[in-house]
Amino acid sequence: MNCVFNATGLFEGPNLVPAVVLAALSFVLGMIVMKIVGGMCRCGAKNQPGRAAPGGQGKAPAPRQNDDRPFEKRKPHPAPTDGSVEIYVGNLSYEMTEEQLRREFEAYGKVNSARLIVNRASGKSKGFGFVNMPVRTEAEKAVEALNDKDIMGRKMKCNEAKNLI
Repeated sequence: MNCVFNATGLFEGPNLVPAVVLAALSFVLGMIVMKIVGGMCRCGAKNQPGRAAPGGQGKAPAPRQNDDRPFEKRKPHPAPTDGSVEIYVGNLSYEMTEEQLRREFEAYGKVNSARLIVNRASGKSKGFGFVNMPVRTEAEKAVEALNDKDIMGRKMKCNEAKNLI
């Protein structure tokens, strides 16, 4: 007896309907088996709040803090309460450092802080930051002078930060 499986004619002619039904049934059964096997496995249970710890013993793990969830909405940075002015600085070169940013603004007065916003995963600058200056008149002078100024090949955008609190 010569028994050879030939699948070329399976989806042709009178075999079409039984073949489609067989394929659909195989898919559904496969999904059911995956669900059953997945339900028995406690893989990743340590990262899911409310589920029992692996092995079914002990307490469920504590929910993660907001710092562990990079895509969760966070509270905005609070407005300065000491009368200082926070300045948003955008369209910065990705190579600019906080020290270079501080030096640009120190030409117009005292700077409390200069910080660049960085991507948490890569550690690279996102191209914007904030500068805090204690004297409003100096801050206004700096914003007026530095807005649209070309620094490191990009026109820097400056304005008073809009704190949303």
